[in-house]
Amino acid sequence: MKGLRRAASPLILGLGLFFLYAPIVLLVLWSFNDSRLVTVWGGFSLRWYAALFSNAALMEAAWVSIRIALVSAALATILGTMAALTLTRHGRFAGRTAFTGMAYAPLVMPEVMIGLALLLLFVGLGVDRGFWTVVIAHTTVTMCFATVIIRARLADFDVSLEEAAMDLGATPVRAFFLVTAPLIAPSMAAAFLLAFTMSMDDLVIASFVSGPGATTLPMRIYSQVRLGVTPEINAASSVLIALVVVGLGCAFLLMRRRKPASA
Repeated sequence: MKGLRRAASPLILGLGLFFLYAPIVLLVLWSFNDSRLVTVWGGFSLRWYAALFSNAALMEAAWVSIRIALVSAALATILGTMAALTLTRHGRFAGRTAFTGMAYAPLVMPEVMIGLALLLLFVGLGVDRGFWTVVIAHTTVTMCFATVIIRARLADFDVSLEEAAMDLGATPVRAFFLVTAPLIAPSMAAAFLLAFTMSMDDLVIASFVSGPGATTLPMRIYSQVRLGVTPEINAASSVLIALVVVGLGCAFLLMRRRKPASA
């Protein structure tokens, strides 16, 4: 029985991976199709990538997505670092349980619920939806992931290094920037890249909180797909997939990187 399970496990894993990634691979392959029909192979061509980069609407949406992702990832990394420091360094304090729950809540909450809640918040405050509302929404969602990554690095950080810097006259803030920040920089960079890719990939939350002039690339692709899939959309989706894969790959490599505590 154990031998049968050992033999079946790779097969089940292979079928699961095939089910998950075969459609993505096919989408990328068909983006190089020379034919205008997405179901008919007309030969290898880069014509649809050229058409993509000459499409003003898609390029504008891509630029909006990049700007939102950069700003929200930076804010998520800063706030995530502060939250991680609070949870790691300050032990038990009044409201710690509530603070931890609020910091990690977006990890388990459905995106539809988060998007609807933020929409009601912005409407209740009378805030015009646009670029900054999407930034706030993406920062709210991605900050918890940054907190998890940076907190994991701070958990095994040698606090005596900071204490030595403060014994030599450095203020706590200066000790953080001169000692702690350089040592946890790989984790901070990984958190930034993960937040960036999540922001670039988001459709549901952005659909609730975006407004005029803040149409992201996933929203633009989705709106065009409803009218029919074109090879140009395949090319745009492939570029988005490539950005996400590169960002997640870099984040994975940075999270695996470990510097010795004595560095």
